[in-house]
Amino acid sequence: MKVAALTPPSPPELHPEHADVDIASLIERAQHHAFDFFESTTDPVSGLVLDSTQPDSPCSITGVGMALTAYPIGVERGWMTRTQAVGITLRTLRFFAGADMSGSPQSTGHRGFYFHFLDMRTGTRAWKSELSSIDTSFLIAGVIAAASYFDRDTAQEAEIRATAKLLVDRVEWDWMRNCDGAICHGWKPERGFLRYHWRGYSEGLLMMALALGSEHHAVPVSTWDEWLTGYRWRRIYGHEHLAAGPLFIHQYSHMWIDFRGIQDATMRERGIDYFENSRRATLVQREYAIRNPKHFKDYCQNCWGLTACDGPGPREIIDDGRKRKLLAYAARGAPFGPDDGTVAPWASVASLPFAPDVVIPTMQHIARMVRKHPNYTPGSSFNPTLRDGHHAPGWVSPWRFALNSGPVMLMIENYRSGLPWELMKRSATIRRGLERADFRGGWLAAQPDT
Repeated sequence: MKVAALTPPSPPELHPEHADVDIASLIERAQHHAFDFFESTTDPVSGLVLDSTQPDSPCSITGVGMALTAYPIGVERGWMTRTQAVGITLRTLRFFAGADMSGSPQSTGHRGFYFHFLDMRTGTRAWKSELSSIDTSFLIAGVIAAASYFDRDTAQEAEIRATAKLLVDRVEWDWMRNCDGAICHGWKPERGFLRYHWRGYSEGLLMMALALGSEHHAVPVSTWDEWLTGYRWRRIYGHEHLAAGPLFIHQYSHMWIDFRGIQDATMRERGIDYFENSRRATLVQREYAIRNPKHFKDYCQNCWGLTACDGPGPREIIDDGRKRKLLAYAARGAPFGPDDGTVAPWASVASLPFAPDVVIPTMQHIARMVRKHPNYTPGSSFNPTLRDGHHAPGWVSPWRFALNSGPVMLMIENYRSGLPWELMKRSATIRRGLERADFRGGWLAAQPDT
């Protein structure tokens, strides 16, 4: 397919202290390194992707959705051939199409949904995880992106499109709505539907578009009304927005849907869109780091990014007379926490489309901070408060995660060319879902491609 010219927007003017860190090469390296995670952790037969590089890690189906979206980017960037991308995409889709969907504790999925974590060897449920509505939505987004990109008149690319349609069509969103009027978080074979339902602003905007836009199993529009009942607006540091502490909440759906200029009734009333909402959330995080109310080391206007990430805990330490409770993997957030001084650079990078004027200096500053650390790899979370005096930036996570690498890969590309957004704009399911939620304007006002 024809894509936009791969030319980044003009960079902001730099402070002299960042002049030694080249923007273009920094962005290229960060994106290529994120792509390498998927290239190096994907099973070549099934297409399943490791959740992390930790020992005995299962597959995360969200990671698979990110990988399926990453392959077209890899082709356009010259990191893999189209033939290679077609091969791994087709094997991935064939695996999910032919998987055991009985819903038994040893299966892969049920009613079009898939278990959150899958065993990398067998492709069946791992960690007694739930049949996940949100993670299935991210997987299906990748399926849609792949079908949109591989549009050539060849047998293999035709099979990608046909298999993708099967996977998209068989997700029974109306079943997952359960009896509560809202979409359920998930289902387990041992006890049925989970207690929790999707209400209120979260990373689930994409899921709502898929559920409302499904051709055969759409949920009623009242499900969107239920979603809206949980909206809570806050004014934080002068920024009025739908707030949520961890940055991933403001980023995940935006990996696939371009919310610039399109508004539902709520956003029309407020005079902004969800893209601007995410920009404000990004600025809140930066301001929190500037104020640094808990006095963590190295927090500043160019060192921030609180989200779900690995950490140095669980344990307690005494730092400058203060008792600090350190967390392991946790959904950190600002300004209301939790916050243990751990920064996730990928979280700031994934806000690049929203606020390049503050993200690029942050990328450069962190690059300068970590360049001499022997164990640091791009995207690793770190905790400078645990600095031993010899190596900035202190504690560094030894692991890489699919859910860290995917947002870096996709959001950098949305900043550079908009390719993931353009692929999803061609989806009748996405368009139909957004329009049923009363989104209008922007690219929705244009005639869809045929």
